[in-house]
This record gives sequence, structure tokens and C-alpha cells, in this order.
Amino acid sequence: MKILLVGSGGREHTLAWKLSQSPTRHRLLIAPGNPGTARIGTNCPVSAEDVDGLLNLAREQSVDLTIVGPEAPLVSGLVDRFREAGLQIAGPTQKAAALEGSKVFAKDFMRRQGIPTGAYRVFREPSEAERRLQRADHPFPIVLKADGLAGGKGVFVCRERAEALEAVDQIMRRRRFGSSGDRLLVEEFLEGEEASFMVVTDGDRVIPLPPSQDHKAAYDGDKGPNTGGMGAYSTDSILSPSLKDRILDEIIHPAVQGMREEGHRFSGVLYAGLMLSQDGPKVLEFNVRLGDPEAQVVLPRLDCDLVKLFAAVAREDLRGFEVGWSANVAVCVVLASQGYPGPCRTGMEIAGLELAEEVAGTTVFHAGTGSKNGKTVVAGGRVLGVTALGESLEAALMQAYEGVNKIHFDGMHYRRDIAARGLRG
Repeated sequence: MKILLVGSGGREHTLAWKLSQSPTRHRLLIAPGNPGTARIGTNCPVSAEDVDGLLNLAREQSVDLTIVGPEAPLVSGLVDRFREAGLQIAGPTQKAAALEGSKVFAKDFMRRQGIPTGAYRVFREPSEAERRLQRADHPFPIVLKADGLAGGKGVFVCRERAEALEAVDQIMRRRRFGSSGDRLLVEEFLEGEEASFMVVTDGDRVIPLPPSQDHKAAYDGDKGPNTGGMGAYSTDSILSPSLKDRILDEIIHPAVQGMREEGHRFSGVLYAGLMLSQDGPKVLEFNVRLGDPEAQVVLPRLDCDLVKLFAAVAREDLRGFEVGWSANVAVCVVLASQGYPGPCRTGMEIAGLELAEEVAGTTVFHAGTGSKNGKTVVAGGRVLGVTALGESLEAALMQAYEGVNKIHFDGMHYRRDIAARGLRG
């Protein structure tokens, strides 16, 4: 089978790594890929957002199955175009992908379907939002979100009025996130522990994946601006069996059923970013693909043929398919470039990659990397994900940070408290 994998980040390197472990030999094309995926398959110089280019590539190469990593091509309708051309592709349609493409759509959908989430208001004019936030009785902290895709950076947790007004200015006036600032979501601040819960679905049946926990803030102690994710860990202890069942019953199954009933059948990976509040689990956000860096800790634990799983998703038929996973714990520490999540330095040579992968149970997944004069260099904000599998959280953490200590590039920064909450129990 010839497989086309769309994307170029750490999630896609992890997907390529896992797909290559299929018992059946497959030829893997990655568009556009990165230096890490180039070691596994064939990189193709087509952007993940070039829908026409990807369609032409799949036709020219007689691709049997396409797997989409990032959200942007899904929101742009890549799946619809491939299906119209009679090509097999795993992922949600454009209308179904609106669960991530528009936070307003997602919140309105959850309200219609009775899915637990925080209270919210939608604003279309900055002056209207500012007047509301300046009311003396407005509660703080509060969460402000740009409506559309923003690479995980369009969310502002504002503890004071001045911070909220600055966020309105960034989102709606300065248009920091482009057209995603056409609408602003002002959302109730929820307290508790966060968790990431992902499932694979064919639009009817649901297969849960191992739970994980992301670290969004840029700096230790959950300080600093939100990022696309500075690290993650996955262990079964994140969710008890009863809590997992409650999430499936109150959130996942109603979401899948609701999308089907509203005429937007959802097949692919559905990601629920959750707050485990005193009132029970509530949805912070839905994503329509594997999380990044959650994929780096969930996929290594999976015990299944990933090619067969995505082929079943593309057929929208998961009947009889079962997924197991390892009891081992996985930890991923993201190495970022100086300035991230703002403007970043690039072009610096990366040293120690081979040494890091000599650490037992450790794999380095490329994200924002490039090649220059035969060397691997920094080419983006989140540069690498150092992932380790261990028999315990303590062991996996030790291995991951040992790998981190082998790597160096100018301006490298990372969080030193990944999975600290897990250690506290």
C-alpha cells in the first residue's frame, strides 16, 4: 500500500514513525515532512495547506490511503476534495472540522447537545467586548479566545481587567490572528485539572485512546503565554475507569451522535480538551485531529497496526476493530526556539540528536527543523519533542530529561516541570 501523510510537525514525525511499524510493508510519502520523516519515508515538497497540490500528488503517485495530521487542511476541506475524486482519506469533512475551525460553532453545538462546558458570550465588535469587560460586576479571571485557528496561541487567560482589554486589542484590533479575530469568545474560567482525551471514530463507533495531559503555558509553573504545547505525558492514572466512562457517556458519545444527527457525520480523531472540575468533566475545546504534543506520548503506547486503523476510519467502518496499549508511561519534553511563542530565531545548528536517542527508551521527534549544508537546523518555534517510555512516570521523566541534556542549540528553552502534577498524584 502507498500512503500519503500530510503535515510537517512533531505529530507527523510520530505518525510516520508509528505507521512504519506496521507488520505489512508500506511505502510512505510525507508532504511536506521534515528531516525526521525523511529518515522514514519520502518527503514531497507540497505544503499541507495546498489542497490542489496534495490532490495532484495523490493522483500522480497512485496513493491508496491519505492520513491528515494538522487541522488547517481539514478545515480547508481536503477530505471533501479527496472523496469527490474517489480517493481514500482518513479525517473529518470540512463541515465536521468546524468543531475546531470555529470555537463559536463548537460552543453553540455543545449548548444544543447538552455537552458540559463553560458559560460564554460571543462578540463581533471590539468596542462591544470592551464595554462588557469594563463593567464593575464582570468576574475575573476570564478566558478570551479568537474564534478560528490560531495554532494554540489564540487563548488568553486574563486575571485582571487590563489583561482582558489588552487581549481584545491583540485579537480584534491588531488582528494578531488574522481573520480568527472576526469574532471573540469570552468564556467562563474553569478550575481543576486539565486532561486530553482522544478517540478514533467512524461516525458511529468510538475507540478511546490512552489519556494524556498537555502543558500549554510557555514556562514552568504554568506561567507565561499559551503555546501549541510545551510537553505532555500519558499514564492510565490520569483518568480513573469511572471518570473515563463518564467522559464517554456525557461528552464523546453525545458529540459523535450530535454531529451525525445535525448532518455533519464525524469520522477521524476527535480530541476533547477537558477540565476536570468539581462539577465533573467539562470541555475546554474540541480538536479534530491528534493533539501535538499529545500524539508523541499516546502513539508510542498504542498496540495496534496504525495503517489498518486509519484505513478503517477512511472506510467509516470500525466494526470489530480493537486497540490495546502498553502499561508503560510516556513523557515528551518540547525544545523550543528563543522567542517562542512569539517571533523566533531560526537557522541555528542542532547538536546531540544521535546522543539523545542512545538513551534507553528515548525517541526524538522533529517538529520545527530543517536542513542546511547537511546539518539539522532550527526552522520553527517548537523544534523537537524528546519522548521517553518507561515502566513508571519517574523512570520516563528521567530518561526524557537525560535525552534533553544531550541536545543543544543556541537559545534552546524548555519546561523543567513536565508531568509534575502526575508526580504529585
